Amino acid sequence: MAWNEPGGNRNDNDPWGTGGGRGGNDQGPPDLDEALKKGLDKLNRLLGGKGNKSGGNGGSSSSGGGAGGFGAILALAAIIFAGYVIFQSFYTVNEQERAVVLRFGEFSRTETPGLRFKVPLIDSVYLVRVTNVRNAESTGQMLTQDENLVSVDLQVQYRVGDAKSYVLNVRDSNQALAFATDSALRHEVGSSTLDDVLTEGRAELAVRVEQRLQSFLEEYGTGLTIVRVNVESTQPPDAVQDAFREVQRAREDEQQVKEEAETYRNKVVPEARGRAQRLTEEAAAYKEEVIERARGETSRFLAVLDVYQTAPEVTRERMYIQALEGVLSNTSKVLVDTQSSDNMMYLPLDRLTNRSGGNTGNQNRSGGSGSGDVDIKTLSDQVIQELRGRQDSGVRRSR
Repeated sequence: MAWNEPGGNRNDNDPWGTGGGRGGNDQGPPDLDEALKKGLDKLNRLLGGKGNKSGGNGGSSSSGGGAGGFGAILALAAIIFAGYVIFQSFYTVNEQERAVVLRFGEFSRTETPGLRFKVPLIDSVYLVRVTNVRNAESTGQMLTQDENLVSVDLQVQYRVGDAKSYVLNVRDSNQALAFATDSALRHEVGSSTLDDVLTEGRAELAVRVEQRLQSFLEEYGTGLTIVRVNVESTQPPDAVQDAFREVQRAREDEQQVKEEAETYRNKVVPEARGRAQRLTEEAAAYKEEVIERARGETSRFLAVLDVYQTAPEVTRERMYIQALEGVLSNTSKVLVDTQSSDNMMYLPLDRLTNRSGGNTGNQNRSGGSGSGDVDIKTLSDQVIQELRGRQDSGVRRSR
């Protein structure tokens, strides 16, 4: 049954504790204004004020309650302000940051990572990240030293090196970096030729731009440090790209021909040097051979001269006989002295046979055909017939 069910039964389940009746002690739900006044009165007593006491003059009681409430509000505001001041007096600097502290707008100090203290409403703190690397890009067309247009795309990687200079010296460090990058790039490109910018000189261009850009940033006092400068692309303007590609292909063909010529040179020159060395060594060997042969002949001549001076006649005859032997040993003729010989004549048939066999063998080797060994009997008959014919002719002449 509900606590407020109508009827004569009394229900003691009234949530305000007034019972089921509506007698003179029924006060109803508590008043919110009265609860607020009681809370403020307790706070005032805690802060040393006088609480609102019931009884006495109703007007003075109401006036005292109003004064106590105003003091409580002031105390609560003071507590809130003190908490805010304490909260604003401490701050944290991360490992990647540096804190620049200004006191009345003037530089005071630079704080390192950790929990730090500042004077509220007097000190201003600027947190700057000094470890992360940032990127900036620059693109533009510019003139080279030989008055040609070229388009250059550049990327700059940098970080904050000096937090104080970064905060105080330059209003917009990124804009200052962009202006300095454009100035450094145009200066270096204007000092280079088109071929250097487009080909092998591009790496050197990036190094020179990095050095010049760092010097500009130091002069401006931006507090930025250049990590790396990358020249991403360099190309001629669109209107002349076709002609430039033709020039590049011609240069590549030229380089290829040079490399082929160098390869041929590396092949031919060592061979020529080897042949020249071989001819030189052969000439030196022939020279030594001729000299040694001449020395040998000279020694032999001197030895013969000594012997000739000792016995001239004998030496002369021996030399004559040796010379005839050397001449007649190469012929196939046989000389016979018929005047001093008798009917019995000795013929060197063995030598004739050997010589004829040797000539026949040579003919067989050179011509590829031969008649075999020489018939000794036939050869003897021919010699005898020749001798008889000569003897008969001699007898006729004697008659």
